[in-house]
Amino acid sequence: MNTSKPQPENDSVEFNDSLAGILFRLLALAIIDAFALWFIYHGVSDGGIGLFLATAMFIITLGVNAAFLREELYPLRWLSPGLALMILLVVYPVLFTAYTAFTNYGTGHLLVKEQALEQIAKIQYLPKEGVVYSWTGYRSDAGDFAIWVMPEEGKPLLLKAGQTLSPDDSSVGSLDNDGIPESIAGYERLTRAESVRHITEISEFEFGEPPDVISVKSLNEAAPLKQRYIYNEGTDTIEDKQTNKIFKPIVGTFTADDGEVIRPGYYVITGIENFRKLFTSPAFRGPFIRIFIWTGVHAFFTVLLTFSLGVFFAIVFDDPTLPGRKLIRSLLLIPYAIPAFITVQMWRGLLNPQLGVISQAITAVFGSSPDFFSNQWWAKIGILFVQLWLGFPYMMLICTGALQSIPSDLYEAANVDGANVFQQFWNITLPLLLVAVGPLLVGSFAFNFNNFTVIDVYNQGGPPIPNSPTPAGHTDILISYTFRLAFAGGRGIDYGYASAITIVIFLVLSVIVLWQYRFTEGLEETM
Repeated sequence: MNTSKPQPENDSVEFNDSLAGILFRLLALAIIDAFALWFIYHGVSDGGIGLFLATAMFIITLGVNAAFLREELYPLRWLSPGLALMILLVVYPVLFTAYTAFTNYGTGHLLVKEQALEQIAKIQYLPKEGVVYSWTGYRSDAGDFAIWVMPEEGKPLLLKAGQTLSPDDSSVGSLDNDGIPESIAGYERLTRAESVRHITEISEFEFGEPPDVISVKSLNEAAPLKQRYIYNEGTDTIEDKQTNKIFKPIVGTFTADDGEVIRPGYYVITGIENFRKLFTSPAFRGPFIRIFIWTGVHAFFTVLLTFSLGVFFAIVFDDPTLPGRKLIRSLLLIPYAIPAFITVQMWRGLLNPQLGVISQAITAVFGSSPDFFSNQWWAKIGILFVQLWLGFPYMMLICTGALQSIPSDLYEAANVDGANVFQQFWNITLPLLLVAVGPLLVGSFAFNFNNFTVIDVYNQGGPPIPNSPTPAGHTDILISYTFRLAFAGGRGIDYGYASAITIVIFLVLSVIVLWQYRFTEGLEETM
């Protein structure tokens, strides 16, 4: 007999939990949407890069809402945080880099057109008939400012925003020995230090009654400044009121007929100009080709040297009869455990021409030591040596593991056939190792193709290439060269050109990696 009693309250509990979950989900989405709308609004208002960020945020927000509101997308709820971060931190930068490669985005062209026009409109000039005044500032408790201006000849003036007062006004207090009021009714006189602190705010005001207004131009001078550049929206030109020149927009820069330009400019789409400059301009193509060749050579020899030394140590310490092999093998992993940034700094000191231990030892033996920093060839050798020190423990580690997968009966059969140690290595060990670690070698090549840290910390890409039209060094690889163009160029930054090089790096590296994977697949099939 079934004595269990019905428990209708369970349905109620499940319903309440379900309702609470729905309410919590809607509340969380409301908070996320509110933040996203605020971000999107400001991004659209700022224009330029902000517009791209706003678009990315809109797509992310739309996807998150769809995942949490549609039951058929339930599995995506758990993936949505990762997908959102991937879009924001991976997909968006990639797409924006691709877009930037087709623009002139860089020094002098960092703003959208509207922002550039706003900056240009703020530029002022002093007309020929203008008088320069010395000034003293006053500030009210409400944060309003007034200035007392004194010309070299004539009477002083008391000026407020939109108002000109007589120096004999009743609000003016007693004068000091220089004829400057100690105070004005409702205003306190600013000290020199206070004037310095508020100079930016004061400079934004126009004092006096229009059109006869006076602006503060420095800590010591005020003058009736006028707007210098007037934009004509109908003709899309700018008139210079001081010289009467007309400036027309040419590739994001307002330019006069005589070549004079107005800064700042604005970025525009230039098509394939950056790629054309890269591949057709002798000035730009020269360092690029040289750097491209060294990038490939650097990555190839880094992998070759580290793999060779790693295999050597892996085979040597694979002998179980070797005393202390576990301890020695553990000690050999230390270079891999120390951060590369610290290790490269250490080697910079060891190779220092004057104080370095290694340089002094070489000098003691041979009478002189190579210059591992100023000579282009020795600098490259020094980088490869540092890369060898950093990379061989990793190769030793993976090869040690791969050696364990090689059947011992292969070596027994080789011994029966009379094969010596070298024949066994070239015909058994190396081919099977390449099959096992081939993908890791491909990954190591790709990593060292863009190994910015070692190049930058060792010598910052130096020594410099003489007469190069762009900042470039003999040991620069493509990624460090791109970094110089984008962030560290003495002639200004050029994000557009740097982005074009980045795309070329991606395409070249993709082709190389695909070819290497095809090679390793072919090697597996032949084994």
